[in-house]
Amino acid sequence: MNNLEEKVLENLKTRRSIRSYKSEMIDDSLLEKIVEAGTYAPTGKNLQSPIILVVKNKEIRDKLANLNALVMGNSNIDPFYGAPVVLVVLAKKSVATYLYDGSLVMGNLMNAAHALGIGSCWIHRAKEVFEMPFGKELLKELGINEEYEGIGNCILGYPKEEVEVASKRKDNYVYYLN
Repeated sequence: MNNLEEKVLENLKTRRSIRSYKSEMIDDSLLEKIVEAGTYAPTGKNLQSPIILVVKNKEIRDKLANLNALVMGNSNIDPFYGAPVVLVVLAKKSVATYLYDGSLVMGNLMNAAHALGIGSCWIHRAKEVFEMPFGKELLKELGINEEYEGIGNCILGYPKEEVEVASKRKDNYVYYLN
């Protein structure tokens, strides 16, 4: 195995969900690389059903966080853990593989972020938030008129604390059929 292969595998094995962020904004050049990686996720029949909303605007970020907390049933918390950037992944509902396509985009975003030293975490409830009037209006303002469903919120930022080591993998995780 060469150094590049080792580095890629190490990156995949050391990525963790980060739940505590510095308020410092991510450098735009790093953010662009992360977003670009998301656009290269595999999609069914290469239909590229997902879209990515890059939310750096604090007012919109906070509104999305408040709606997410409302869906969660706890309006006293920040479900985005203070992360300054939210990448909302949505996918076109008319495409049969939309949920899988959007999930692969989320994976690419999180793995690319980790490779670049940026923390990330998948936060659910994008579906519910973008079914609300605010979410629908936001898409309409962007000229997105087709039916999209929220797949996930990929929160990004610089980790506040040291990243934890992976827990031991469970027994019987893999079965070989030779």
